[in-house]
Amino acid sequence: MTPGPATPAADLADIALLRQMMRIRRFEERCAQLYGTGQIRGFLHLSIGQEAVAAGALPALRDDDSVLSTYREHGHALARGLPMPALMAEMFGRQQGCCRGRGGSMHLFDVGRRFFGGNAIVAGALPVAAGMALAEQLRGTDRVVACFFGEGAMAEGEFHETANLAALWRLPLLLLCENNLYAMGTALARSESQTDLGEKARSYRMEALSVDGMDVAAVAVVTQQAVARVRSGAGPVFVEYRTYRFRAHSMFDAERYRSKAEVETWKARCPIAAWQRRLAERGVAIDVDAIERELGAELDAAVAFAEAGTLEPLEALGRHLTAEATP
Repeated sequence: MTPGPATPAADLADIALLRQMMRIRRFEERCAQLYGTGQIRGFLHLSIGQEAVAAGALPALRDDDSVLSTYREHGHALARGLPMPALMAEMFGRQQGCCRGRGGSMHLFDVGRRFFGGNAIVAGALPVAAGMALAEQLRGTDRVVACFFGEGAMAEGEFHETANLAALWRLPLLLLCENNLYAMGTALARSESQTDLGEKARSYRMEALSVDGMDVAAVAVVTQQAVARVRSGAGPVFVEYRTYRFRAHSMFDAERYRSKAEVETWKARCPIAAWQRRLAERGVAIDVDAIERELGAELDAAVAFAEAGTLEPLEALGRHLTAEATP
């Protein structure tokens, strides 16, 4: 049974969260398959297991807010509203992609949707986000700048510089940390002397919240609270999403730093399966097979669009590398 006109609005919203998580996972699973056939090249970092963060957090932001992300950003881009065909074409390196095929998996970007990357440098987006937040403050707007990063970024100087200035100047900055415990391949306890990440953030005299990043409803509630506080002018807020990636760091990762048993334990907490169970317990009618068919058709169309795309001509490769002369 698919949701009909009589389905309560709250149930429709909860079904939409389930669909978005499934959509992100199916997109990344298809990307992994295409990588195996050589149609997608370069680096590919999957967020499989972390879908609740993107699906739960992004709806808390307005369209005129700004979002910056990491190289594990496919889910953020989809949840922000970037069209799947443009994302897939970017994966294929086609000029019909959101960055004309120049960015690939790690550099998804869409100015119109105020999605400013996709950043290949660990912690690289943080100072940029602080600058954008300062700009909004100076303009007198109530816009929020949201910056996603992994816990590995908190060992970098850019995090501390950004946190210090954001707190000092009370910038409208939302610091969103996806703590999946391993950064690239080093366990949190082996890289951080203080593993309570909220305490690190609070040392800069900002509010810090932690939430189960495998629970999409909890992610949504906490993010909404954080956004409201930042938008009120109270200064930056740090949010830690305690999550886990089921796949390796990247397609090149031998994954020797954690046990298979640990991964299976976390898979038992799959955010998609857990949310589906909760909806079923509430008696919400969901036709999962229908959702899968819809997503399959959307993915097939996106792949066909990418396959039909064209490479940028050689004579155009120098564009945007230097400033164009003005008359």
